[in-house]
Amino acid sequence: MKDLFILGACGSIGTQTLDIISNYRDRFRVVALSLGRNLKLGQELIRKFNPQVVCVREKEHLSQIKTEAKCVYGDEGLIYIANYKSENEMVLVNALVGSAGLKPTIAAIKAGKNIALANKETLVMAGELVNNLVKEYKVTLNPIDSEHSAIWQCLRGEKKEDIKNLIITASGGAFRDRTRAELLDVTKADALKHPNWRMGEKITIDSATMMNKGFEVIEAHFLFDIPYTNIKTILHKESIVHSLVEFNDTSVKAQIGTPDMRIPIIYALNYPEHVKTPSLNDLILEGKTLHFEPLSHERFPMLDYAYYAGNKGGFYPVALNAANEAAVHLFLDGKIKFLDIERIVYEYINKDYSSLEYNIDEIIRLDSKIQKEIYKKYGEF
Repeated sequence: MKDLFILGACGSIGTQTLDIISNYRDRFRVVALSLGRNLKLGQELIRKFNPQVVCVREKEHLSQIKTEAKCVYGDEGLIYIANYKSENEMVLVNALVGSAGLKPTIAAIKAGKNIALANKETLVMAGELVNNLVKEYKVTLNPIDSEHSAIWQCLRGEKKEDIKNLIITASGGAFRDRTRAELLDVTKADALKHPNWRMGEKITIDSATMMNKGFEVIEAHFLFDIPYTNIKTILHKESIVHSLVEFNDTSVKAQIGTPDMRIPIIYALNYPEHVKTPSLNDLILEGKTLHFEPLSHERFPMLDYAYYAGNKGGFYPVALNAANEAAVHLFLDGKIKFLDIERIVYEYINKDYSSLEYNIDEIIRLDSKIQKEIYKKYGEF
């Protein structure tokens, strides 16, 4: 029996996690849920899974939740869940969106919880420090992203010195068939029409700008300890090949499957088992054709920005993430145009952060400072 602590339970990854574990009540017990602001869905989840701890976003939401569970709220509530102890093997599923996911991950590691990670920002902002903590506290960190899950599976039984390249596939997002000129006046509704995946708003916009793929490059660097020069990206519109590993002898291993996030979720929770899951659809290859194309850094400059920030290291990935998070929020709120996201990110990755001391507190401080600057500039505060 594993005890699950699910942050972001009402989001896309959170709901799919709860959906898939419903098949395995003998394997998993839900101990804690963070619900955010979606109290209607949250109440349904409380009724179904009977957690011991529930976290809502705002203090005033506490009175709207009907439960015998311990109720907490806000960022402090997330930390309370991260620190909460139970009697079985503890797994924190971090399905939060944005930089808010970093502090709970660190707290959970220190509390002895294994991590199933869907929050990209944790490794983008503090990959080196998080990896050190994982080793120090002897816990595991299993990726939920389909691309990293694919690489993880391809590397089982292989030697690191035999790896030539990691190849991360990209669907191309909502605007993969549009020219740069055609992006000038695209709307929020246009950007949220992802052709293959069902995801939250923020990650769907990141897919349209290709920032999501840039984050995945940085994540792969920290997950698999591979230099950026050996992490490649490729356009694959069908989203059936989830990523590939090329070896020194030019052989290539690929992991393929239907575009369903429940597959990497259940693998991360059951590793190293591939458990039979009745609710998942079989992959039918008959009649399918797979295409692979170069992923243009000119067409998608955000991908270039991610490589730049990753190679610079230190606070540059922090600035990359903070500027992108704020800019995406502004776009979703109708305050800026789609291509303004790129411009804002470019501005902040070209500042000087060399005087800062690299530690968790400074990472969190810089993230907050950059986001507040950007919001203030565009009238959010």
